[in-house]
Amino acid sequence: MESRFIVDSVTTEKYLRIACMAIACYDYIITLPAEWRFYRSQSSIIHLSLACVLFILIRYVSIMTIATSNYGFFSTTFTQQTCQKYYLVAPIFKITQTMISQVILGVRTFNIARRDKRIGIALLLLYLFSISGEWFADLFHRTPAVFDGNCTPVNSARVLSTWFYYLPVILYDIVMVTVSTMHLLRYNPLSSRVERLIRVLIYDGIGYFLLLSVSNVLNLVLYHTTDIENQSAGASIGYAVTWIMSQRILINIMEMTESNAQRSENVILACPPLTARKNVMSGLRSQFESKNHSKGSKGSKCPIDTDFRPTSPRNPNDVELDIRVRVERSVAVDDANESQHFDTII
Repeated sequence: MESRFIVDSVTTEKYLRIACMAIACYDYIITLPAEWRFYRSQSSIIHLSLACVLFILIRYVSIMTIATSNYGFFSTTFTQQTCQKYYLVAPIFKITQTMISQVILGVRTFNIARRDKRIGIALLLLYLFSISGEWFADLFHRTPAVFDGNCTPVNSARVLSTWFYYLPVILYDIVMVTVSTMHLLRYNPLSSRVERLIRVLIYDGIGYFLLLSVSNVLNLVLYHTTDIENQSAGASIGYAVTWIMSQRILINIMEMTESNAQRSENVILACPPLTARKNVMSGLRSQFESKNHSKGSKGSKCPIDTDFRPTSPRNPNDVELDIRVRVERSVAVDDANESQHFDTII
């Protein structure tokens, strides 16, 4: 009966890992256009924006995390000696992925809070405390386990410590989402567009927190058990959810920034080019001269000379033209300051 339960649990974990890899692969494919827009929006390949750097890191570190974890699980060629050298690779990538995700959430919260220095210092201290606890809890008392040729890191000590890894992660997410949501609710949007931006940011934060919290709680429960066969059953769920939700935050912010850029100020000025102005002036000058020769006698002056004689010294090339210029200017000023602030979330 016990062996049958072990077989069922291993089979369930295999299905979970395959499903998570399929979802992550699908999300990677559908977000390739967004990745291309990130690259295209950069001024140069050397000067990348912070959002683009974070997007690249969370995207490809997550791929390495999923790949190393599932390679160790599905492999059939590991021995105890080779597993001893490999078993910590996946946990290290796991912590790195979590750190990048927390940086994304922290920078987002800091900018939503209008870059308040006191809040920034508090968030930085919380981040350092969180990653210190994560490194210690995820690597302490880890041992390699080989089952049918695979290699997985387990926590088989008398005192289980790996489940503590998820406590600072959950605490950090709660603080970030609470601070950002409180500041977003304080905004008094002057237009429906800014109100829509605030609503998207709130939904992104809450959705990130809810999905990741479910994954973290599941892994916390699994790692709290002494059954080493089931400890890593929900690991791939955490990898996939962290990857997808973190990059979704960056993609949504990029799309909002592009939308604001397209709605920028348009100025239409009805002004002919320089060559056209010269042609008009020469044409009018020749027309006045022809009229003078046809109507005036020899030595007589044009009647319009006395009527239109300039009262102040002018350049002889200056000509007064009765041309009406219409200037159309479409400017949205009610939400300019708010839109400028939300363009710098990351």
